[in-house]
Amino acid sequence: MNIEKKKKILFLIGIEQNQAAFNNKFNNENIVFLQCYQPLITQPFDDLMRDILIAVYQENVEKIVVVASKKDQKMKRATLDKVLGNKGLQEKIQTLDYLFKNTMTEFTAGNIKEWLEADGSLMERVKNTVNLIQHHPLMPSNVKVKELWVDQELENQLEIEVS
Repeated sequence: MNIEKKKKILFLIGIEQNQAAFNNKFNNENIVFLQCYQPLITQPFDDLMRDILIAVYQENVEKIVVVASKKDQKMKRATLDKVLGNKGLQEKIQTLDYLFKNTMTEFTAGNIKEWLEADGSLMERVKNTVNLIQHHPLMPSNVKVKELWVDQELENQLEIEVS
């Protein structure tokens, strides 16, 4: 009797993305979702990377798909504008900017705005995330990692090819 667990696909998706679009294309038993604000990894040993590794080992994942949407970038911009334009936070932002510039050497950003915005375009950051996952020292070498760009308005009609 073969008791080997079925191989699964892990979809790393944003909070705003619809899981149903993916469920319709795959057998529900073969997919795992990891939802987060933005499916982007900034450091190889951050919390999101740990969650991905745990999912890979616990769920017998053979493929990871980092799902992104250009709408995510627009929503992030609006949220950042709200935070940075908040009059009640200006004093705190000035203090943090001072700390970033003069004492917090572990932060590569020069100020709060740069730190919140992160480096590069969304496309570059998604590619960087795929690369970080793929080359992580604890990631099994047989796990494949891909990026998938979706149009959220057409998400329900999404043609997903993950081979």
